[in-house]
Amino acid sequence: MAEELGVEGRSELLRQIIGAPSAKIQQQSNSDIGANVASGSYPSDAMVVIPCSVGTLGRIANGTASHLIERAADVSLKERRPLVLCVRETPLNKIHIRNMSLAADAGATIFPLIPTFYNHPSSADAMAHEFANRVLAHIGLAQQDAYRWKG
Repeated sequence: MAEELGVEGRSELLRQIIGAPSAKIQQQSNSDIGANVASGSYPSDAMVVIPCSVGTLGRIANGTASHLIERAADVSLKERRPLVLCVRETPLNKIHIRNMSLAADAGATIFPLIPTFYNHPSSADAMAHEFANRVLAHIGLAQQDAYRWKG
């Protein structure tokens, strides 16, 4: 994330990205397999993995929970909570497609990082914003500024 967003270093990423601390965001280490979200007893409404590399997809699809992200996804699936995987890589090979199918069969939603064009976005930022709107709406968090089809 640091490289792709042009953020300096890897510490305090949230502060660097959003500009201030947030009481609503809790940053956790991927190596902390015992973190709160790794337990089904921890209350959560949904999980979104964005971006979801095909490596992370493969580990989630095959139940290999060696890091917190995969364990939290596994908990979402076993507790039947929405899990949205925003897969980012292309082109896809048969292994990637098979893993998408496995994850979908287990209950995940595969939501590829594909921008919309029907809303005539004015910039890459507008495309990213609308994609975020669509993902959030998918897990029940309707966004007031989301594009609405009028056809």
